[in-house]
Amino acid sequence: MQDYNGCFSNIWSIQLANSKQAIKRVRQIKRRRELNISQISEMRTYLKKFLKACKQQKKEGLDSLYKTCSRYLDKCAGKGLIHKNKAARLKSRLSVKLKTTTS
Repeated sequence: MQDYNGCFSNIWSIQLANSKQAIKRVRQIKRRRELNISQISEMRTYLKKFLKACKQQKKEGLDSLYKTCSRYLDKCAGKGLIHKNKAARLKSRLSVKLKTTTS
């Protein structure tokens, strides 16, 4: 969408709803989207911490970090933030990294 200045405006700030119900749904969707984005960001942060620890060959605390990542991936898959197969694939790759680092 373009505003009158020719600049691109944020499409989420435009309110096209006419009824009270539609306006409420827009508010709910905005809240959910912000929450989902923060949870996905937190998931990525956990993954990056684990991969950084693996890269630096830090063996202490790696098991607990793996368990935390695995638990959080399952939680995100259960909430529908990521697909369950993606969560399984990431957990599998993390376990391979864990085995190669600890051995």
